[in-house]
This record gives sequence, structure tokens and C-alpha cells, in this order.
Amino acid sequence: MVYDASDVRRDDRALIPVKILITGGLGIGKATLIGALTRIRPLLIEESVPMDFGRITISGGLVIYLFGMPGPERFWFMWDDLSHGALGAVVLADARRLADCFPAIDYFEQRSTPFVVALNSFPGTPRHRVDEVRKALDLDTRVPIVACDARERGSCRDTLVTLVDHAIALVDTGARAPSPSGSPV
Repeated sequence: MVYDASDVRRDDRALIPVKILITGGLGIGKATLIGALTRIRPLLIEESVPMDFGRITISGGLVIYLFGMPGPERFWFMWDDLSHGALGAVVLADARRLADCFPAIDYFEQRSTPFVVALNSFPGTPRHRVDEVRKALDLDTRVPIVACDARERGSCRDTLVTLVDHAIALVDTGARAPSPSGSPV
């Protein structure tokens, strides 16, 4: 679905829609992150299609739509439709199973879509240095890696702010989102 801000009005002000994708492996915390941020009851469709949806309305008419991309491979056919028109993505990661991130990272790198990697804090999860995670994921140095607790609204908000800042920086510099190993796209 393509949103046209000129079609949506509230109090004679145009709403500005922004689409952000939340992705990562199965059980990583996508629904939890969306639930921590959204002001509406998140739409959770776990029975047939594991996709989550939420909305945040910010002053000035900015509306952020959060789409949790389904992680299981059998639902990857939906990724192209979901990512159409997105500002960027948050790739949630668990340091104990980083390999679950590779499909999403590869997907966004191939499409030059801005993304950040958010290391989700789970009880008992060992802390890893950012440079260790970057090396393990073979990420370009321009891709932000942030600590995130998907249960905490402030932590999730900070993750989205980092994504938006990253996407704006790419536009401001005329750069494209990093490709694998920093090679040109």
C-alpha cells in the first residue's frame, strides 16, 4: 500500500506517514517492540501469518506505521510488498543466535534500504562489543548497531531515532545504504 499524505487530513493538517519495518529471527521480540511503542493495540496475526502492526502518532502530524516482517522463510515472499515505500528497517538481533539476522541483513543490503541492527537485551544474554558483532555480521561500518530492550518504550524509541537519523544521513550525503562488506552497489 502506498500512502499519500495529501489524502489524509486531521484538523486541516496533512498527516505525514512514515513506514518502518521491524524484522529479525523467530521469537526475537518484534511484537514486543511494536507493542512497547504503539499507542493502539498492536495487531498480532500469529496464527496464519506472523506479522505485527502498530502506529505511533507524533506531534506535527507525523504518523509512524510499524510493520513486523515475518521471520520464517515460508513468509519471505511477503517482504517485497511490505518493504515498498519504507523509510528503513530495524533488524532485531539476539547475540546468542546472530545467524538469524543474515536473511534480513542480506535483503536490505541488496536493496540499499537503510537499516540498523538492534541487539535485543534478554535476561542472561552475554554482552558483546559492537566491533565483535559488526565483524560477526560482516556489516559495513556505516550501519548503526544499538543496544535495545524490546520491552522498554524509551529503548525502542531511541532505536527508531537512530534509524531515522541514519536514513537522513544517507540522503544528506547522497550515499546509498551500505552493501555487503562495504563494497559499492
